[in-house]
Amino acid sequence: MQKVDLLEGSIVRSLTSLALPIMATSLIQMAYNMTDMIWIGRVSANAVAAVGAAGMYLWLANGLAMIPRLGGQVKVAHELGAQNIERAASYGQAAFHLGALLVVLFTTLCITLNGPLIAFFRLNTPSVIADARTYLVIVAAGFFFSFFNQIFTGMFTAMGGSVVVLRSTAIGLVGNIILDPLMIFGIGPFPQMGVAGAATATVLAQAIVTAMFLLAARREMTVFPQIHIFQASQWRAWAEILKIGLPVSIQSMFFSGLSMILARLVAGWGDAAIAAQKVGSQIESISYTTAEGFATAVNAFIAQNFGAGQMERIRKGYWTAIGMIVVWSGFTTLMLVVFPVPLFRIFIPDDHVLQTGVSYLRIMGYSQILMCLEITSSGAFQGLGRPMPPTLAGIIGNAARIPLAVFLSATVLGLDGVWWSISISSIAKGIVVFTWFVVILRRYTHRQAQGVDGLE
Repeated sequence: MQKVDLLEGSIVRSLTSLALPIMATSLIQMAYNMTDMIWIGRVSANAVAAVGAAGMYLWLANGLAMIPRLGGQVKVAHELGAQNIERAASYGQAAFHLGALLVVLFTTLCITLNGPLIAFFRLNTPSVIADARTYLVIVAAGFFFSFFNQIFTGMFTAMGGSVVVLRSTAIGLVGNIILDPLMIFGIGPFPQMGVAGAATATVLAQAIVTAMFLLAARREMTVFPQIHIFQASQWRAWAEILKIGLPVSIQSMFFSGLSMILARLVAGWGDAAIAAQKVGSQIESISYTTAEGFATAVNAFIAQNFGAGQMERIRKGYWTAIGMIVVWSGFTTLMLVVFPVPLFRIFIPDDHVLQTGVSYLRIMGYSQILMCLEITSSGAFQGLGRPMPPTLAGIIGNAARIPLAVFLSATVLGLDGVWWSISISSIAKGIVVFTWFVVILRRYTHRQAQGVDGLE
């Protein structure tokens, strides 16, 4: 397996070689969702609303999976940087075991309580409610694949094997692109399944990705041969993974929960408003999904160099990453603010939904640069094994969205007030997290110059 050397050589080359496949993988993950939206949007706006409501619980699932994925990734990278392969494998083994426990619990919850979970959104149309419940049950049945794909992604990223992640995810995307129209519209031997077809195609595509990761893991000769799934993992490893992954997971699930409350607020403007938000967030994801992928690369780069004690390399790597993400987020700002109409028409041509969606994209466009700075700096914090600063900023900033949304939507802004509450909080979080990490980095640089180790 080809791996990127994160500890030596050109920082730009190391970071770029690791980041580009991960960013491409993030775009592919976004394409999974966009493919569904494009085809579902051709069915009806009601179908989009159903998928949008059920999709909120997929966000929660992804947040829960962050515990073993991120905790495992950081600890494996730390130990690889310290050249301790056996301890790296023990953390990987614990991550898989923790993931198995979490996926069983969450899958059971979503399947058995699908009715009350969808009822939370107070959707207005019986057919939308029925489709949302169907979508949730089918996708929940495939959470096993998505959970383990995230853990595999973290493991391979920690080892510098981001190309493996890209290849596996790309093959899954091809499967999804092929299966979506066949199962949604009933082409060839498949019956017409509508929303259920989109959910089934997504699950099958995730299963393909899992199979590709398993094949790659069998060929990897360093860490995976020492992972024994059917042997008990160490409780100490669980504790270390939870220490890093749990705060990030709580922040992610808290964000998902607040998004669900906002979606319930948005539903007051009708199912079309839910559809506009769902499609708008998918388009906006070209920015934040790529930033999250880039932050994953920054995380692995900083984690390995932290394990190796190379702090000057961390400093240079961080500022290199910041320069790269500012360029990308500036481009996405331009696209969302200047070209929202053609972007939205790709998904839903309905003029009523279009007007709401275009307003969403323009308002979100103003926060893209600082949002990406927050995401990248959060990855840097996590790479140091310090997830709490961005978690605190994220929870406080996201919590402020609800009262701000209620206040602004009660003014002449109406529904646009909800969009502005999201954009304003993203700007504030970006300023805080970016500044906080810069202060931490400068403090450590000063301590290192004085010959003092440690970040405290």
